[in-house]
Amino acid sequence: MKFNHKSVMLTECIEGLNIKPDGIYIDGTMGGAGHSKEIANRISNKGLLIGIDRDEEAICVAKERLKEFKNVRFIHDNHDNIKNILQDLQIQSVDGILLDLGVSSYQLDEKNRGFSYMGNGILDMRMDKTQTLTAKDVINTYKEEELAKIIYEYGEEKFSRQIARKIVEYRGKKKIETTQELVDIIEEVLPKRKGEGHPAKRTFQAIRIEVNNEIKPLYNTIIQSIDSLKSGGRLCVLTFHSLEDRAVKNAFVDSCRKMYMSSRITILYLWSGFKRKNNNKKTNITNRKRDK
Repeated sequence: MKFNHKSVMLTECIEGLNIKPDGIYIDGTMGGAGHSKEIANRISNKGLLIGIDRDEEAICVAKERLKEFKNVRFIHDNHDNIKNILQDLQIQSVDGILLDLGVSSYQLDEKNRGFSYMGNGILDMRMDKTQTLTAKDVINTYKEEELAKIIYEYGEEKFSRQIARKIVEYRGKKKIETTQELVDIIEEVLPKRKGEGHPAKRTFQAIRIEVNNEIKPLYNTIIQSIDSLKSGGRLCVLTFHSLEDRAVKNAFVDSCRKMYMSSRITILYLWSGFKRKNNNKKTNITNRKRDK
């Protein structure tokens, strides 16, 4: 099995994690183990790397590429379940977490996975093949309004209603089963134009996000990841489009606000206690002066 995937911003991620030799680290999107291998190279036998991926093929590849390391735990699961995964491992907190969001180049290159609008394959798009919902299900069973909403919100496609209408019109005659059929339908609405990218790009992104539920849990995933860090721990997140970016930034801002408010409450409490103590001292002094 070929799993060619170049790790994005590898140096920046490793530097950002500030890896401690005896630390515990999570690669929540292990993929082809590019980031994981660099983390594993930097931790000692006392350290631990927890590699999570929802794609069983990625887990198989990672096990082979990291077979020299004895301090790696491989978990076939979704990084959205990070709290539960740590509870199952009886680990309270970790030193660092890495999340490389989105689809991998391997998944795009494998035609039988149905992620790509280039070439022809079965409409699948599942990152986890054990789940039941596929792209074929979304395309053939969702109502026109639902399809339009998904394509608009997840693909940021301004022609979402026209594309949804054309999909429903086409499937009324024949079930849509392949990526090429979907591309042809989209191109009837949006013909190829120079310099504007492939007309099916946004719709394919939207359907993939819906199939794999990539956006809805993301905010909570980031919150849970931050809550799972030790004091001084690091969270590195790679995002590739505005929807991911927005969810991650909102979670970061809210977590910072929560931590600030928690610190502020502590500071206010200490300051209030200090003030009361000082006021009592001043009162005592005043009383003594009066006694004199």
